[in-house]
Amino acid sequence: MLNEESTLQYIRQAKKGDNDAKEILIRENVSLLKSIIRRYLNKGLDFDDLYQLASIGLLKAINGFDESYNVKFSTYAVPMIAGEIKRFMRDDGMVKVSRSIKMTAKKMNQYIEEVKLQTGCTPSIAQIAEAFCLDENEVVFTLGSSKMPISIYEQVDRQEEQGQSILDKIPAIDTQESMLESLDLKKIIDTLPEREKKIIILRYFRDMTQSEVAEEIGVSQVQISRIEHKIVQFLKKELG
Repeated sequence: MLNEESTLQYIRQAKKGDNDAKEILIRENVSLLKSIIRRYLNKGLDFDDLYQLASIGLLKAINGFDESYNVKFSTYAVPMIAGEIKRFMRDDGMVKVSRSIKMTAKKMNQYIEEVKLQTGCTPSIAQIAEAFCLDENEVVFTLGSSKMPISIYEQVDRQEEQGQSILDKIPAIDTQESMLESLDLKKIIDTLPEREKKIIILRYFRDMTQSEVAEEIGVSQVQISRIEHKIVQFLKKELG
């Protein structure tokens, strides 16, 4: 694995269009890519597809990395790589269900039909749970999955909210890119002392937890929480 200085050198070359430098950065970060990919296995995409998406995310991280923020490249790259995978899964428009859950749901539905034919009644969740040696919550989830995949563009009940899709009901989330595009916010952050600026960047632009930031900065999580609260209040006041 490349050390930080070598990584920065290759990033500078890659930004100038050096494809060999890009290939070296991808090759030397394979272990990082694989560690992120593992989180998304068994969610409807195979390893090769995930690796390709992760590589795209890494290239975007290379192009967008700003040395002036004084953070490690890997710290910046991880949320970018994960974000690329998440974005594809979101934009693909489908909620994916594993093959094993689909098979169990199919067997449950067959069991329900058999019981209805034999007794004339639909079995209860408790009966199904006992028959399949599962918790009742697992039964509810599995039976619900039989209605998937669901498109996020599918329209909800017209009587409930006319004309709205499932996507319309999902709360909007500001992306890292949109935050960076806020010039006013960036100008205010640049006026902060170096430590406070780094905390805000790590927390809100690199998606790190307070514990991770505390370890990076070298202070306690309680201190990070207090500093972060103080900075957020300041930013809110400045932004009006």
